[in-house]
Amino acid sequence: MAAGKTPSEPPVLLRAARLLDIDKGELVEPGELLVTGEHIAGVGRPAQLPEGTVVRDLGDVTLLPGLMDMEVNLFLGGPDHRSPLIPVQEDPAVRTLRAVTNARRTLRRGYTTVRNLGLFVQTGGVLLDVALKKAIDLGWVEGPRVVPAGHAIAPTGGHLDPTMFQAFAPGVLALTVEEGIANGVAEVRKAVRYQLKYGARVIKVCASNGVMSHTGPAGAQQYSDEELRAIVDEAHRAGVKVAAHCMGDSAIRAAVEAGIDCIEHGFLASDDTLDLMAERGTFLVATTYLTEGMNTEHADPALKAKAEHVFPLARESTARAIRRGVKVALGTDAPAIPHGRGALELRALVDRGMRPLQALRAATTVAAELIDADDRGRLEAGLLADVIAVPGDPLGDVSVVERVCFVMKGGRVHRDDTSQS
Repeated sequence: MAAGKTPSEPPVLLRAARLLDIDKGELVEPGELLVTGEHIAGVGRPAQLPEGTVVRDLGDVTLLPGLMDMEVNLFLGGPDHRSPLIPVQEDPAVRTLRAVTNARRTLRRGYTTVRNLGLFVQTGGVLLDVALKKAIDLGWVEGPRVVPAGHAIAPTGGHLDPTMFQAFAPGVLALTVEEGIANGVAEVRKAVRYQLKYGARVIKVCASNGVMSHTGPAGAQQYSDEELRAIVDEAHRAGVKVAAHCMGDSAIRAAVEAGIDCIEHGFLASDDTLDLMAERGTFLVATTYLTEGMNTEHADPALKAKAEHVFPLARESTARAIRRGVKVALGTDAPAIPHGRGALELRALVDRGMRPLQALRAATTVAAELIDADDRGRLEAGLLADVIAVPGDPLGDVSVVERVCFVMKGGRVHRDDTSQS
């Protein structure tokens, strides 16, 4: 039973002008969903409503499945995130409260499921995103369903070693193996096992260097092939997928050949490597909007120059991935763009060549496939009642998803502005 609902709560009939059948790619008019408990009990006008059903008329809106963002870090960004010293100023408690605020904003913008891809802060080994997931599931705080990665696995001096972001001196913000900094096959196995032991449901690995860190030219492979295979072996034997931060072409190919399930960014992938991803069924979370929307104005000059070189290439790479049939799932890399602004990523995917329906699938059915969640991503009887509403026709203009006016997660309403829509 969903947090916040009780056995005595009556069924709810949601009525709207239309709903999207995401598989058929069609708008159904009118749009009606019967919700009992935390699940959808029926789609369309029922012959007879269950006794005590509450009818909720949302008006001239379109019902969609709850959206999913496959790359966020809820523990960064958001309110008052101005100081470059925040990594050494905030303790885990403050970071968690920051994440609570970001989680609520994300949910209210229509994102009912997210992958939180890896802490890279000192926590004493505590997996903060696992704790956040538990608090949300228990109904203590508002937020999306969270698939937590625990700590990202990265080599010393790698892109997700936080000392590389601000070029801290030796000994400042030094992390342990349990916190994800691991070198060699034995250590990466230990790091993965630790995350799994304490609740990670996806493993995040830094397979190449990046753009916005002092790690040299973007894209160089950072873990050896043997280390990548060991990480995949540990995760897959536990039934857990691996996502890899990966930029450069040779590093992406090494990650795919090691069996990594999902490439994050993939900014410098060649056609041959994209073809390999399509053949293997490797997912791509392209985070493509950040290449035009990320504010690098105050970045270190070397990082700004790197971004100016890589980002145009990245936009073109995403377009080629779409054309070549790679499975692209939506991810924002928030706070690289602000939390809750995932609709900007939808628009960017359309700009790169997707039809609006494809972009919506990237945030629903494709994302659900990526996280092995067959209980969401569609408006279908028996699935979770994760439902949002937007004005207008998202198949004609995907930007209407920027104006989410109703959010239901697991049968519980978290936002209803339909009287103003």
